[in-house]
Amino acid sequence: MSSVQSQQEQLSQSDPSPSSNSCSSFELIDMDAGSLYEPVSPHWFYCKIIDSKETWIPFNSEDSQQLEEAYNSGKDCNGRVVPTDGGRYDVHLGERMRYAVYWDELASEVRRCTWFYKGDKDNKYVPYSESFSQVLEETYMLAVTLDEWKKKLESPNREIIILHNPKLMVHYQPVAGSDDWGSAPTEQGRPRTVKRGVENISVDIHCGEPLQIDHLVFVVHGIGPACDLRFRSIVQCVNDFRSVSLNLLQTHFKKAQENQQIGRVEFLPVNWHSPLHSTGVDVDLQRITLPSINRLRHFTNDTILDVFFYNSPTYCQTIVDTVASEMNRIYTLFLQRNPDFKGGVSIAGHSLGSLILFDILTNQKDSLGDIDSEKDSLNIVMDQGDTPTLEEDLKKLQLSEFFDIFEKEKVDKEALGINRPTLQPASGANIPKESEFCSSSNTRNGDYLDVGIGQVSVKYPRLIYKPEIFFAFGSPIGMFLTVRGLKRIDPNYRFPTCKGFFNIYHPFDPVAYRIEPMVVPGVEFEPMLIPHHKGRKRMHLELREGLTRMSMDLKNNLLGSLRMAWKSFTRAPYPALQVSEAAEETEAEPESTSEKPSDVNPEETSVADKEEVLPINVGMLNGGQRIDYVLQEKPIESFNEYLFALQSHLCYWESEDTVLLVLKEIYQTQGIFLDQPLQ
Repeated sequence: MSSVQSQQEQLSQSDPSPSSNSCSSFELIDMDAGSLYEPVSPHWFYCKIIDSKETWIPFNSEDSQQLEEAYNSGKDCNGRVVPTDGGRYDVHLGERMRYAVYWDELASEVRRCTWFYKGDKDNKYVPYSESFSQVLEETYMLAVTLDEWKKKLESPNREIIILHNPKLMVHYQPVAGSDDWGSAPTEQGRPRTVKRGVENISVDIHCGEPLQIDHLVFVVHGIGPACDLRFRSIVQCVNDFRSVSLNLLQTHFKKAQENQQIGRVEFLPVNWHSPLHSTGVDVDLQRITLPSINRLRHFTNDTILDVFFYNSPTYCQTIVDTVASEMNRIYTLFLQRNPDFKGGVSIAGHSLGSLILFDILTNQKDSLGDIDSEKDSLNIVMDQGDTPTLEEDLKKLQLSEFFDIFEKEKVDKEALGINRPTLQPASGANIPKESEFCSSSNTRNGDYLDVGIGQVSVKYPRLIYKPEIFFAFGSPIGMFLTVRGLKRIDPNYRFPTCKGFFNIYHPFDPVAYRIEPMVVPGVEFEPMLIPHHKGRKRMHLELREGLTRMSMDLKNNLLGSLRMAWKSFTRAPYPALQVSEAAEETEAEPESTSEKPSDVNPEETSVADKEEVLPINVGMLNGGQRIDYVLQEKPIESFNEYLFALQSHLCYWESEDTVLLVLKEIYQTQGIFLDQPLQ
């Protein structure tokens, strides 16, 4: 027992004492022994596979309490279902399993936990099984009641647990190679710390989410199954986005929360990658994929090819059908589970997901009674360059002598077949003639639009709700519209069913493109700078701006001094003329001051001057508000924008500035504003 005593001494020195909330104490030995024992408080956990390892995660305090109440209700647990995690998961109490409600996910084991031991390779505690925890608790109760310690138990895995005293309880691993012939387990091996009650282990237990849901947001992912640099799924990334939103509601909408004006915004992921790649296309691709650089080719097939799939008429139809049907399905299920929900719905898309949503929104109908008219098509091109006249076309064809005959007979370009419909990309937007909707020569076959090359365009499904706002994160919409041959968005155009549109991007995002220059192509102006969630601009941006302003002030002062010096050198030396020139200078002073800005290069205007420019009309795509919103880069990112380019495209899920802008715009539609406006 000398080795056990030495290990006991080491553990008593290294293992911290239980907190003041602990059920056990060594200081009350002389009192009535029966009063020392208090039943352990259970907490419910669920098991997740993270990095190929089992990790036990505690339910939040409210969910654990609900599970415990259902467990103690006296009713049969079989068939008993308890919603958890804001209603996104259901726990089947009898099965002890946790199932996702709105998306496909492997079910996870659930456990009512009271006793824990420290894991092998990390400091995380692992709960014992419910049955063995009950054995441990009964042994502990006897030890406390009778004040008889050094209790030794054998686990179902034939491991030894010794309760030395309330502060020191250890678990011995079996020695490798021993017990092969049925020998009794020993106390040898490295001991693990044993803890009773969740309050005595280091684990973060969050509070529950507000029950009231004010708004629902569907989030659509971009290319590939992974959405960030940690190769996490859209479900995990949206979990982060939701967690950030809950924290920001507490810090930036505190007054509204205290007045019980708001609850929370629910964000639900929409996955289209898995249904697309379950069509058998991966098998077809694998047959033609070269065997070299296998990992890179697999990454290309699984990720980058999604862009080409979306430009294929066949697979584009699969993608838009999946996205629209998933959003409709989830929305219907959400209303069934939340019958009192009265809030609005918005949609958000990252990368290619934003383009998918853009095409779906442009092909919606304003009301259920709308007929399939040409006005449903996207009127976003106002000019394709100067449209040549009939005379110019005939001149190019060396048929100028026939112009008078055609004019006399009132034969126009359309009658001659010169105005043929422009080829429409398979993924979406129609290209109309100048200042018109779609050309009347575009004929429809049933629900499909014949584009004249034997293919049919995509039939866009109908959403069963009208989104209030469309948020695009790191979006290539502008680039795709340009590649499709679209040059300008009609300033009067708006989505048929959606009022708002925010194009949010990081300045170093290589996939993001602007939208506003397509609405106002003749004017150069900066996007809206998204305020930092803690207020003001980031320090390095303010410093850069201040230095720029200072250098411009110095340059302007230097130019002014040189101008005055030049005038003094070129002034006539006669006293009479000096007086008259002085008078002329005083009269011309206002005129000269008004002309000073014209002497300065427009590119040299200070940032302060830029901010005083009159508001720019960017059309009605966002209800008259600005569309492009740029994040502020972090100080470390400003050192090398190429180094952080990929990270910039995947930064939106944990960006407080992005989430706060989304919350601000959503709650403004309900007349609720930030506690303090950000500058």
